[in-house]
Amino acid sequence: MKQLQKFYPHLLAILGFVVIALIYFYPVLQGKKIYQSDIVQYTGMAKEQNDFRAEYNAEPYWTNSAFGGMPTYQLGANYPNDYIGKLDDTLRFLPRPADYLFLYFLGFYALLLVFRVNPLKAFFGALAFGFSTYLIIILGVGHNAKAHAIAYMPLVVAGFILVFRKHFIHGGILTMLAVALEINANHFQMTYYLLLFLLVFSVYFLYKLVKEKDLKALPKIIGTFAVAVILAVGANATNLLATKEYADFSTRSKNELTFNPDGSKVTTDNALSREYITEYSYGIAESFNLIAPRLFGGSNAENVGTDSHSYEFISNQGASPSEAAEFAENVPTYWGNQPIVAAPAYIGAIVFFLAILALYHDKRKIKYAFVAGAVFSLLLSWGKNFPALTDFFIDYVPMYDKFRAVSSIQVILELCVPVLAIMGLQSFIKNEENRKKSLLYTAGTSIGIIVLLFLFKGMFEFTTANDNYYIENYGKDGYVFVDALKLDRESLYKADLLRSGFFMVVAFGLLWFYFKGKLAQGNTIILIGLFMVADLFFVAKNYVNAKDFVSAREMNEPFQAKEADMQILQDTTHYRVFEVAGNMSSARASYFHKSLGGYHAAKPKRIQQLFDYQIAKNNKNVLDMLNIKYIIQSDEKGQEFATINPDANGNAWFVSKIQYVNSADEEMKALDKLDTKNVAILQNEKNDEKSIINLHKRGIGLRDTFTKDSLATIKLDLYKPNHLKYTSNNANDGFAVFSEIYYKNGWKATIDGKEAPIYRVNYTLRGLEIPKGKHTIEFKFEPEVVKTGSTIALFSSIGMILLIIGGVYFERKKKKD
Repeated sequence: MKQLQKFYPHLLAILGFVVIALIYFYPVLQGKKIYQSDIVQYTGMAKEQNDFRAEYNAEPYWTNSAFGGMPTYQLGANYPNDYIGKLDDTLRFLPRPADYLFLYFLGFYALLLVFRVNPLKAFFGALAFGFSTYLIIILGVGHNAKAHAIAYMPLVVAGFILVFRKHFIHGGILTMLAVALEINANHFQMTYYLLLFLLVFSVYFLYKLVKEKDLKALPKIIGTFAVAVILAVGANATNLLATKEYADFSTRSKNELTFNPDGSKVTTDNALSREYITEYSYGIAESFNLIAPRLFGGSNAENVGTDSHSYEFISNQGASPSEAAEFAENVPTYWGNQPIVAAPAYIGAIVFFLAILALYHDKRKIKYAFVAGAVFSLLLSWGKNFPALTDFFIDYVPMYDKFRAVSSIQVILELCVPVLAIMGLQSFIKNEENRKKSLLYTAGTSIGIIVLLFLFKGMFEFTTANDNYYIENYGKDGYVFVDALKLDRESLYKADLLRSGFFMVVAFGLLWFYFKGKLAQGNTIILIGLFMVADLFFVAKNYVNAKDFVSAREMNEPFQAKEADMQILQDTTHYRVFEVAGNMSSARASYFHKSLGGYHAAKPKRIQQLFDYQIAKNNKNVLDMLNIKYIIQSDEKGQEFATINPDANGNAWFVSKIQYVNSADEEMKALDKLDTKNVAILQNEKNDEKSIINLHKRGIGLRDTFTKDSLATIKLDLYKPNHLKYTSNNANDGFAVFSEIYYKNGWKATIDGKEAPIYRVNYTLRGLEIPKGKHTIEFKFEPEVVKTGSTIALFSSIGMILLIIGGVYFERKKKKD
């Protein structure tokens, strides 16, 4: 019974997390769902995949509804033997997005327990971490995978610390499970940033081992990590292998072209340009909004209220009070360096105050590891505003150039600072030595920063380059509006500095009363915790609240068919649709049709290049070869209508000539004036070497001409996203182009049951040599990566289970002995 009693505080904390997560997102209890723009786009992209699952109770692993065709590996594909995914589903038992908020709390609570923080302080610390504004806003916009990965970061750090503290069984098992869950979250940018932090963090522990002359423990530590990581990676083998395979097909792979769409020379073969990587770079001065939320205006759509200068401006333009109030709810007050900001990355004034207290009062040297992690992530988040460090990482640190939005590395800071805050509170409560001195130093530092920011107010103009839009488009009224904006921005600046100063004074006062013996320990912790969480809670509520929830149906069926869609859907043949307004960045058309466009952070590279180099320049021949039968356009009134393209090449056709080229450049330039109905382009490259040899063996060699029979036909008889069946009839040997996206891994072609080589032609399509006569041709997508990965995942999962059973057995035996 006594053993069970010690778990009661933890069970109460977990119950508290459940209740608070549901209270914050209470509309989920009404059956509503939060409107997440990215998830809406995902729903459009995944429609064909989900329909296939519902009909066949199986995974297609391929969809033709987005970008002409792509694997579903990054669209939520389900893999066999994904037992870590099932564990994750168990932990995320609450309705979304309350499930992610609960995970934030749970993981950080576990991390604080590693520091022997009592459950009450750990409870409030977990809430402070979970309500950090950035962590809430990513749930509002639908960055679910990012939130998922962030939620497991504290667990990984907790396991990491335990292993270095030589708790090899507990630490090893926790590290193994946490890393497996982290990888399963499938946001490799966040996982990469966590790895960078752990490398920085490990310097402290290695220094400690050297100082204590305990290097003999290092092999055990390394061995424990090795076993944990190998099994964690193995349990996620299918996802990792599939992602690696798809990465070479996506815009995250190296650029093979040496010229840009405008003809200028490409200066790097990096997948992402330096400008694209650093587009979202945190301003150096903007970093202070970590402790005062709207120091730089908050967001691009801030509610400034009816007593604002913006409200007065729009009222003077003749707007009614209700119209002016509506306008004042979405004012572009943000004036920082980033293009668009949905909310500031606010970590909390009291959290900052207590973190400073840790620096002055806590005697544990591990605090410097968290300080280093926070500073490291802050410097990297500055991106192009700190080019010396950023350029070094882009040029020399492996994988760093694969990710954009460098400002998001601040998630490491948002993990480190709350840890420091609770360390500061814990040490102040437990350690009486130098309390007064530490508290006064902390107050002086914190309030001093607030005062300095007030004094430096005159250095800022409270304007941004985006303000030029209003001046250019609205003339004199634009200048008046910008002046009103500047006054509102200055008001927010001063108001939030005072707000943060108030919360810091509250924290100082509560600790001072405790120091003087006028406030009990438990009451001190509760009051500080309540103020700390309330500070963050109400800031977060400004950006994600009940207004963001809609009916479940609106999220499950986010797109409604328009008249143009209904017109197109009357055609029951197989074709593609190009929605001009989507500009390759919308999945609306994907919800109803096989679309050329879509919405994804890692698009298929060659389709994106076809758009940039050909379609954007109105090369109709490329639209024809992609079987774009319908084009959705808008008239002058914004009404969408569908036009039919009578020249679309169809699903497949025979050509009379193969034009061989020697590089991606030549292949792209050849498309400029290619007669796609009669000529196919084939690149002589290493990837096609096997195919070319097969041509030789079949007696064709590098044949470049074929006799094209005017009566020859290729008919599509069966369509599934992962299985296509054709019948061909040709009086002569021929070469056919199929308007299907070439993907070298997984697709297999057979002619009358015998496997035939697939050639990549016309930069991105499939080509097949077909003998004369009547034949049955089939394409099936049977990815070996799924079979191989699933086998590895099964054995790794068995290994994890055996390791956990063995660990529990030895721990119990150890205690018994």
